[in-house]
Amino acid sequence: MATMYVGAAAIATRRMFFEHKGNSTHAMKLSPAHIPKDRVALVTGAARRIGAAIAEALHAAGMRVAIHCRQSEGEARQLCERLNAARPDSAEVFRFDLVESGSPEALIDAVDNWAGRLDVLVNNASTFYPTPLGKIREEDWTDLVGSNLKAPLFLAQAARGLLSANDGCIVNIVDIHAKKPLRDHHVYGAAKAGLTMLTLSLAKDLAPRVRVNGIAPGAIAWPESGMPESIKELILAEVPLGRTGEPGDIARTVMFFVLDAPYVTGQILAVDGGRSIGW
Repeated sequence: MATMYVGAAAIATRRMFFEHKGNSTHAMKLSPAHIPKDRVALVTGAARRIGAAIAEALHAAGMRVAIHCRQSEGEARQLCERLNAARPDSAEVFRFDLVESGSPEALIDAVDNWAGRLDVLVNNASTFYPTPLGKIREEDWTDLVGSNLKAPLFLAQAARGLLSANDGCIVNIVDIHAKKPLRDHHVYGAAKAGLTMLTLSLAKDLAPRVRVNGIAPGAIAWPESGMPESIKELILAEVPLGRTGEPGDIARTVMFFVLDAPYVTGQILAVDGGRSIGW
């Protein structure tokens, strides 16, 4: 019986995304019957790169999307305009500095006032830069821990009632370097390691109404500040798939946790091309 149950679930999942015609399989858009009506997702740091890809994927699945940004408001509004052009009143921009005291709670209130509910929280917003020993400033601690650990905690706390009411879920974007230190990134690494534990503890305490999972990206996109080609080659030499990923790889994994994993919580999935295999 267990085997039959798993098989039925797998078939149901496949039918959401594919239709069979003869011997070929054709990708198709989700039909209205499969789109979660009126579901609302909040993606932090959603103006650009990985965050924008996640927001677009959730929107394509029929959800209304709250696009959070801190500094990239122009890009956030461009994204919002594109989404609303596809489906009116399906996206809105919310600008908050989540490191500031009270901002996580204010953001959740603002989203609630706009949409009246919340089903999905994706904690993607992050600051990332080196903090070599001897040069670490207290403001570095405030910024890096604030964006990567404090904000996800207080957002989850503020959103727990809304998420519980709708059997919602949280997806935290962690980092493979939460397990293996990245040289000169002491504060960032500690913050992401804390987010790893926060993901597990939230999964335990918010069950059974809210599922909480994490994604640990590897080399998805090179830093915009630039990186020497020699360093890129060293990183890719550690990746069994031999290439970087792309934001869509993270977005698709978010969609798995949101739509296709109702019996999965407390898990952190590495999306790193196999880089962590040898660690």
